Amino acid sequence: MNRRLFLRNSGLASVALSTWTLSGCSAESKEPAAALAVDPDQAAATSSFELNEATITDLQAKLQSGEYTARRLTELYLQRIEAIDRNGPRLRAVIEVNPDALQLADALDQERKNGKVRGPLHGIPVLIKDNIDTADQLQTTAGALALAGHKAQQDAFIVQKLRAAGAVLLGKTNLSEWANFRSTRSTSGWSSRGGQTKNAYILDRTPSGSSSGSGVAVAANLCAVAIGTETDGSVVSPASCSGIVGIKPTVGLLSRAGIIPISATQDTAGPMARTVRDAALLLTALTGVDANDAVTRESTGKTAPDYSAFLKPGGLQGKRLGVEKNHLKGNSDAIPLLQAALEVLKAQGATIVEVEVEKHTDPLGEAEYEVLLYEFKDGVNKYLSTAGAGVKTVADVIAFNQQNQAKAMPFFQQETLEAANKTEGLSSAKYQAARKKSQGGARQALDAVLRDNRLDAVVAVTNGPAPCLDLINGDSWKGPGFSSPAAMAGYPHITVPMGQAHGLPVGLSFVGAAYQEGPLLTLAYAYEQASKKRVAPQFAAPFVG
Repeated sequence: MNRRLFLRNSGLASVALSTWTLSGCSAESKEPAAALAVDPDQAAATSSFELNEATITDLQAKLQSGEYTARRLTELYLQRIEAIDRNGPRLRAVIEVNPDALQLADALDQERKNGKVRGPLHGIPVLIKDNIDTADQLQTTAGALALAGHKAQQDAFIVQKLRAAGAVLLGKTNLSEWANFRSTRSTSGWSSRGGQTKNAYILDRTPSGSSSGSGVAVAANLCAVAIGTETDGSVVSPASCSGIVGIKPTVGLLSRAGIIPISATQDTAGPMARTVRDAALLLTALTGVDANDAVTRESTGKTAPDYSAFLKPGGLQGKRLGVEKNHLKGNSDAIPLLQAALEVLKAQGATIVEVEVEKHTDPLGEAEYEVLLYEFKDGVNKYLSTAGAGVKTVADVIAFNQQNQAKAMPFFQQETLEAANKTEGLSSAKYQAARKKSQGGARQALDAVLRDNRLDAVVAVTNGPAPCLDLINGDSWKGPGFSSPAAMAGYPHITVPMGQAHGLPVGLSFVGAAYQEGPLLTLAYAYEQASKKRVAPQFAAPFVG
């Protein structure tokens, strides 16, 4: 199986079927954006939100001046969630709000009154993906009914860091169930617990996955910033489809302890934000060596105390960037956007050379998938063995889904879970060979391209415009996409909005060598400031006659 296609075939569509056809988009809505209709009243109501497009810097200025309190910010975002996530367009991006959010905000307001401000995230409402443990009233379920009711006994390490930074944990976001690792024929953004997350730009298009809820929540201004997780594409692809910034860090920069896993080789959490600066501020708060995640020791001496220090408007001057040659071919609507982005990069002083990464990494897809099957079973069995959930193993999850098929598997099955459960363990020679081929091959390919061409980064289309939600056939992605090289290598990947095709956002990817988040942020910020392609959504519905 082609791994890139596998990742794009994950999630599913609406549980609220009374307002959806099984095939998602109507025939009319498959035409260009002229066929789309925006309700003027709804557009006015959503765009008039008083915190619309507010950055962390904006919110901190209002907190410092006394114009707002953390409690008031939290109240406004909770009202926003009620208005357009639970009602209105019913985005279903938030799976659960935190009943303690206002209490947390009050405590942080008191600290501010007492002269203590922890940093730029103090009092800032943040949403996190529902595969990240929190030791509070919130559940951690990976969107699965098999884990409904599970509450973690302690915070994930990155949640500890988030709380220490003074953020208000607003709630958890919906996701593609089991973070896109249940079926090969699914549609992004659906979970049996949370239903279907909708694309905020055109409501019957995919939000992509698996961090669909985090991406849509940020795009729709349901929070200031959010956290997603990625194994291969699950931060950068939904960020691209939601017209926001996403950072997939080097594996090892952020701890994975307390996150329901897929792959010890490729998993990482990552910031999702409306601006590069906000993403950099959130990244700074989350980094740190964790004794419970050995790979984080590799980041010692390689992290920055403040990633926002790398944000320089003229940061593209004199840089050499390699553009993936394959992304300049074909008839994808993303290609003109990439060509325009390259002109912006050159105008800002960058040299562009054509390179070929995918011809070396695409053949590694089978090996990557094999690695994930083995590591999923090993990691999830370990997580469930101590989680205190009703299910204790992957086999238990499979059995639960079979016994509750009408609710747990109404549209697609669990052949990926079943394949993972058949693997024999990480001591297997087959697993060891697959890991060496996928991770080693991807690192070799990226290292060689960066070194031989003297590049600061590789740029490419993150993914093409979002296709229709389709409950019958699953996702139907067409055109370029560039998540796998960095994912398999464990290298950093940043996506930034580079425009829209037919009203649907498309992102520009920046990929570099391990622990080069700072230099990549310099490039991404300079491009963002020169291009200004972020556009807030209007929640368009397809025109139907």
